[in-house]
Amino acid sequence: MAAELREIVAPDTALAFPALQALRPHYTSETKLVEDVDELLRPEGYRLVGAFEDGTEHALAVAGFRVQHMLARGHYLYVDDLSTLPEARRRGYGRQLLDWLADEARRLGCERLHLDSAVRAERIDAHRLYFNAGLAIEAYHFARVL
Repeated sequence: MAAELREIVAPDTALAFPALQALRPHYTSETKLVEDVDELLRPEGYRLVGAFEDGTEHALAVAGFRVQHMLARGHYLYVDDLSTLPEARRRGYGRQLLDWLADEARRLGCERLHLDSAVRAERIDAHRLYFNAGLAIEAYHFARVL
């Protein structure tokens, strides 16, 4: 099913809340998520794109991303968040968003697209999507709580 993909800009960030909350359930307040996206992330270059169908106010799926530079990765597009509402999964929205992100990365002169994904059993479908979209596991990502 082909959705309309469009960038979600402030002041419309709340349109992404339900889909983002599916991935980031610690955000129980729409107001707090919108504040964090608009006041913390957007000034750092974070952008949102959503998948919409006729008759839906909120995005059924969203991707949050930014363009960065690193010595190890060069100029690349990093996907912070990629999430589809549970009731809208398996309709192709995630793949449409990944394809849009790859096109946007090319348009911006990026050499690569990167994303991190948790290694839990409930992420298997997401990992299948990433492999099918041409992504590969290239590194371990280490973290430490401080």
